[in-house]
Amino acid sequence: MSQSGEKGKFPETAGYVGFANLPNQVHRKSVKKGFEFTLMVVGESGLGKSTLINSLFLTDLYPERYVPGAAEKIERTVQIEASTVEIEERGVKLRLTVVDTPGYGDAINSQDCFKTIIQYIDNQFERYLHDESGLNRRHIVDNRVHCCFYFISPFGHGLKPLDVEFMKAIHSKVNIVPVIAKADTLTLKERDRLKRRILDEIAEHGIKIYQLPDADSDEDEEFKEQTRVLKASIPFAVIGSNQLIEVKGKKIRGRLYPWGVVEVENPEHNDFLKLRTMLVTHMQDLQEVTQDLHYENFRSERLKRSGRNVEEDVVDKDQILLQKEAELRRMQQMIAHMQAQMKMKEDE
Repeated sequence: MSQSGEKGKFPETAGYVGFANLPNQVHRKSVKKGFEFTLMVVGESGLGKSTLINSLFLTDLYPERYVPGAAEKIERTVQIEASTVEIEERGVKLRLTVVDTPGYGDAINSQDCFKTIIQYIDNQFERYLHDESGLNRRHIVDNRVHCCFYFISPFGHGLKPLDVEFMKAIHSKVNIVPVIAKADTLTLKERDRLKRRILDEIAEHGIKIYQLPDADSDEDEEFKEQTRVLKASIPFAVIGSNQLIEVKGKKIRGRLYPWGVVEVENPEHNDFLKLRTMLVTHMQDLQEVTQDLHYENFRSERLKRSGRNVEEDVVDKDQILLQKEAELRRMQQMIAHMQAQMKMKEDE
């Protein structure tokens, strides 16, 4: 092979090593591996949770959904239904798991209705911890709940006691994104007033919802403005619909009323696009917060309960190192002493 051909494969640019290409390598590896994300949806029946999820991901996750009658709901307990779908877009694969909670808030006595949900979240942490501690760690499936859309009814005057108690119970375990359902039942003034009321009550009760990270100073102005708009839109007031309606010669997803059409993907009508943008652009951050904050808190508590404190583990390792260093010094002293004795014998 000629030297010019070799140089073409291995460029020799002055002052260039080549590690600037590392992000491209990470990107290629990530695309090949695919991504995993688990979204939990919680809220009372009839708030349009299933419709919104189908609208968000342009898929039908609930083709045979059974809707129970009022008599069945009286003593109904909360169930956990996890649906997994593989979505591919422009060569990028996403393994999306949507965890639905039918029965939440339906029973007359809803005092313990969220214990099943908390148990499910903890079980996924426990499963991940077990897999992480095992021998085969190469193919760990991450089923931890990365985000929880909590649906708030638009018909009240803010949060209900059940809303407050549930969010306080899970805010240290999962990223909560509050969502006002069926926003087309509210006027613009009513919507803004309800948003302010919900945020005030969240702050009053010390509930920690997911905080979008600030845009870095080196980001472009468009991304900074997008981040500002998304932060100002929380809680997201949304509308969901899987129905296609023809408006001015174009087919759009929306809801048809006697007085006109509400367009799902029109930012002037609702926050659907903002919610989807938040989820897509901050999916990695939601996973990182789950790993670095919620999972680490669970892991520390779990190790303490099992009698193993993380700090104690570090102390034990330090003591072992000190013992090995002391043993090494003794060996070196013995070798030095033996060498001195051998030298004395040679001199004699």
